[in-house]
Amino acid sequence: MNTISRQQELEAMLSAFHLPSFTRHYQAFARQAEKEKLDHVGYLLQLARTETEDRHNRRTERLLRESKLPRGKRLEDFDLSRFPGLSPSRVRELADGGCLDNCENILIFGNPGTGKTHLSIALGREWCLRGRRVKYTPAAALVQELLAAKRDLRLNQLLKRLDKYEALLIDDISYIPHDRDETDVLFLLLSECYEHRSVVITSNLPFSKWGQIFKDPVTTVAAIDRLVHHSSVLELNGESYRAVEASKRNKQKEVQF
Repeated sequence: MNTISRQQELEAMLSAFHLPSFTRHYQAFARQAEKEKLDHVGYLLQLARTETEDRHNRRTERLLRESKLPRGKRLEDFDLSRFPGLSPSRVRELADGGCLDNCENILIFGNPGTGKTHLSIALGREWCLRGRRVKYTPAAALVQELLAAKRDLRLNQLLKRLDKYEALLIDDISYIPHDRDETDVLFLLLSECYEHRSVVITSNLPFSKWGQIFKDPVTTVAAIDRLVHHSSVLELNGESYRAVEASKRNKQKEVQF
């Protein structure tokens, strides 16, 4: 068997074994191993390490795409110093993902513009980087998706699809004027997630005003009860980040003039 035939056979087998990095690098690594006088174990170890790293990177990219997380919101860019009551060590602990193993909820409260969405997305991104499956959705879009599924008699299928995620990030729950149908499907989802999946919720409204969301007092209490049990509450009490940035820009313009 000539060299070309052997290479074709090898590459076909590597493809069948789903080892694309082996296929791309085996020849270059062989030449490098010969120069560095590596034995066959060292050569294979280099290939295996590259395959492992590339496989991890491909999985991470797949998880990030699937999560629908908006890009550009990183934990290292979130200024924790703006919130004296927010423990940096606790935020880092949550980012490690152990809370997902315990199906712990994370409830992020604060005024508009304080960074609630940024923090929730940044945590979701950290979890994806650690190989966890998460799903981000604005509350309004989620409610409409649930209502459409209920109307089309496929609500159970949608709930089952959402159940594959280890964390569901629901952004801006306080902005939606829910009617009873919307309240019912949202409460059903929260009940399904209870002690099975983590839920991350951002809200401008404290619990005392959640009656504006769920309307019915009994449903409001039941929803809060399910969310608070096994939860971390993060309060972002501070000025709007956008307002602070706008003020800085105005001061810079005044200095220029």
